Amino acid sequence: MAYEILIVDDEADIRIQIAGILEDSGYQTRQASNSTEVLDAMTGRQPALIILDVWLGDSEKDGLQTLEEIRRDYPDQQVVMISGHATFDMAVSATKMGAYDFITKPFKTDVMIHTVERALRELRLQEENRELRRRAGPQTEDIIGTSSIMVQLRRSIEQIARTESRVLIFGPAGSGKSLVARAIHKASPRARGRFVVLNCATLEQDRSDVILFGLEPQAGKPRGVGVFEKAHGGTLVLEEVGSLSRQVQAKIVGLLHDNTFRRLGGGKQIEANTRVLATTTQDLKSEVTAGRFNEDLYYRLNVVPIEVPPLHVRRRDIPGLVRYLTARIAAEKYQVAPALDPEAVDALEAHDWPGNLWELTNVIERLLLTARGSADSTIKSSSVAAAIGEGSRNATRWDHNLQVLNQPLREAREAFEREYMQFHLTRFGGNISRTAEFVGMDRAALHRKLKILGVNTSEKPAGVGV
Repeated sequence: MAYEILIVDDEADIRIQIAGILEDSGYQTRQASNSTEVLDAMTGRQPALIILDVWLGDSEKDGLQTLEEIRRDYPDQQVVMISGHATFDMAVSATKMGAYDFITKPFKTDVMIHTVERALRELRLQEENRELRRRAGPQTEDIIGTSSIMVQLRRSIEQIARTESRVLIFGPAGSGKSLVARAIHKASPRARGRFVVLNCATLEQDRSDVILFGLEPQAGKPRGVGVFEKAHGGTLVLEEVGSLSRQVQAKIVGLLHDNTFRRLGGGKQIEANTRVLATTTQDLKSEVTAGRFNEDLYYRLNVVPIEVPPLHVRRRDIPGLVRYLTARIAAEKYQVAPALDPEAVDALEAHDWPGNLWELTNVIERLLLTARGSADSTIKSSSVAAAIGEGSRNATRWDHNLQVLNQPLREAREAFEREYMQFHLTRFGGNISRTAEFVGMDRAALHRKLKILGVNTSEKPAGVGV
């Protein structure tokens, strides 16, 4: 699967020519000949990119007027303008209105492909940046390890990726389930499509329809695109799917039944060609037996199960992970990576790592902060013991979170939110502004949320903390 591109031109020959060029390059295309057809196509499903002609004959609105309406109702929509009668002022007007670029006719094939690739590359970067800001905690980008269990895991990923099957990825918190999901996407035929992650643990019941299925434009507000539509042609990951309420579970069952849905406030059935992966720390089969998880949803998601092992069962991978994380974190902090004494590596390998990759990453970062400015840049085993000791209180939260998962949904969600907010407050040194920006909340709303949860909000000055 690949990104879908809507081609808008009043000349059929031009539409067919552009469609042929793009389809030969692996893209999916749709076509429209006037402004009415464009907007109707948008209500059916929002494309990743629109190629829009300035002069639209037999059209209620010309290309620039159509662009203005698209940008009003779909502010994130990527648009490339084309014209055979372009002027400099016209190109400036289009870019000021939000067009990504302007191509003149007759165009060269390589120019068209290059412009489309640049536009979609920027779109991917924007989505990845949003995802990085949203996600909690540091992540590695590759599945690292030479142990037999990791070799088998990578082999399973390669086999699963080639299929269109839904996958249920399970394992303890911090073990790398999200990395496995991303690896499946990157190795699949959908690799050029979007990779969308929904953290089910933070999905609010009263906003679930909007987030899942989207919202039609209302009272001057632009359309909201839901995650299923956003991931059309790509992959959607339902992260911690066991956290969903029974009501939301039922809605997802309906969508997975025929891959169609309605946006909130709309009556049109929308098709979504989206591959769904799900992750969980819970035993969903037991949750089904206990009546807390929808049995139909369980079997629809668990077509292919894949287990991600905890770090303590693949200790031989720890030295390689330590080298990778040390180099990566040091580069991010603009410092030279210090060496680790062999005994320090042995100490890291001997630890049980209840927090798995998350805990290991935090300890490595703590070691690098301690080593910075030190006369002896070699990290000793005594420093490892101190860094693990400082993080032991946080590490025990992982076991605590597993206990939380056995509580009723409302209490578990409140406990999760309290842990989540406290974690990020600590991470940003108690700075409310930085925490609000990371978790995606307004500062005042975050204050209210913390008060409700009973989280201490004694704020430190900006820049304090790790």
